Amino acid sequence: MKLYNTLTRKKEEFVPIKEGLVTMYNCGPTVYNLIHVGNARPLSVFDTLRRYFIYKGYEVKFVVNFTDIDDKLINKANDEGTTVQEVADRYIEEFKIDAGGLHLYDYDTINPRATNYVDEMIVFIQTLLDKDAAYVSEGDVYFNIEAAKDYGKLSHKKLDDLISGARVDVSAIKRSPADFALWKARKENEPYWDAPWGQGRPGWHIECSVMAKELLGVTIDIHSGGEDLQFPHHENEIAQSEACNGVTFANYWLHNGMITIDNEKMSKSLGNFFTVREVSKEFDLEVLRFFLISSHYRSPINFSREVMEQTKNSLERIYNAKDKLDSLIDSTENRELSEEDKKFIYEIDGNVKMFEDSMDDDLNTADAITAVFNIVKLINVSLGEDSNRKIVEIADSTLLKLTKVLGILEIKEENIDAEVEDLIREREDARKNKDFKRADEIRDILLSKNISIEDTRTGTKWKRI
Repeated sequence: MKLYNTLTRKKEEFVPIKEGLVTMYNCGPTVYNLIHVGNARPLSVFDTLRRYFIYKGYEVKFVVNFTDIDDKLINKANDEGTTVQEVADRYIEEFKIDAGGLHLYDYDTINPRATNYVDEMIVFIQTLLDKDAAYVSEGDVYFNIEAAKDYGKLSHKKLDDLISGARVDVSAIKRSPADFALWKARKENEPYWDAPWGQGRPGWHIECSVMAKELLGVTIDIHSGGEDLQFPHHENEIAQSEACNGVTFANYWLHNGMITIDNEKMSKSLGNFFTVREVSKEFDLEVLRFFLISSHYRSPINFSREVMEQTKNSLERIYNAKDKLDSLIDSTENRELSEEDKKFIYEIDGNVKMFEDSMDDDLNTADAITAVFNIVKLINVSLGEDSNRKIVEIADSTLLKLTKVLGILEIKEENIDAEVEDLIREREDARKNKDFKRADEIRDILLSKNISIEDTRTGTKWKRI
């Protein structure tokens, strides 16, 4: 498998540190508000990468952190007259709702809260101080940028250019405009912790370095996030981690492209800022996930209602193929494989190879999805009630296996209320008695309740629409 490494600006063969194990760290949300569609893209993309590693037989340790101490949380808490912890608790629970809709919890994900690792952050910062890679100034602690000899290697920015191009530094307590805060001195109406150099709270950049180290090790396989995090966040993570630990922080850096809304940059000021929760009022979040992985992850994508409708229709095609397979499994019989059956299996296998080759080529989900639709077409064109159940089952298991990697086609066990059950039963009786007028009336009633029904050889099938 090859992945595009932002650090080297080229595709590289993926070789994990430990055979059979992949360690991944993805920058998670700052939990002061609901997540938006921009947040949802790296979460969905790199969850798909994690799923593919599992498909390939790896054990995966996957960390997506919660930043629960930050200026935004402090301001929100002060505005509401509540505490930072109460704000964080509330939006972590809201995040879990959206994450469930995006199918982000089908496998174990480690979701550490930054505030649970402050003691470890203090030790980390002290190590930097002991190595003269950091300094204390008026209660703050800053990383000494001169300690990072290759600073800029991820973003390909030159330190001299950053310093010479910087605006006049309003903080006279920093030695260099490029130095960044590891610890912020205590201020009124802010949470604080005790540290050897004084009371205060950690800076943003230090959080991810420490949680990655504590949960995954001093060197990890993959660090990922949106391309907007390359600089300064990920650049600063590399600088402080490698200065502290003396080894490479992450071997592969992966970054997804940004999202525009109706071909404009997403912005609250433009009024085109959409939270995942807002999208969920009009579309199932599985549609949003499918949209977010339908293009190559490094490409920018444009979000619009029209594109979401198209995505919804595409996803429906996959569900319809699965419904057809369910029906055929019930109505077909096993027999010896014919030459036509063997040809069908050969074509299925060819598309599985296309799927795997695409995913192995820098997580090319766009081409992988094309392979899935090739299988959907084979199901629709080649299979019928006279088909061999053996190949129906092969098609079914293959479709489920590939869509599980993509995080779609989640088969939900749904219950319907007694009134709907009675209507379906009444309609079946009406059809048996050839009262087709009443049967049609009941179909319309069910449609008004967002229940679609289909008459098959094995009985009436229903689904929500």
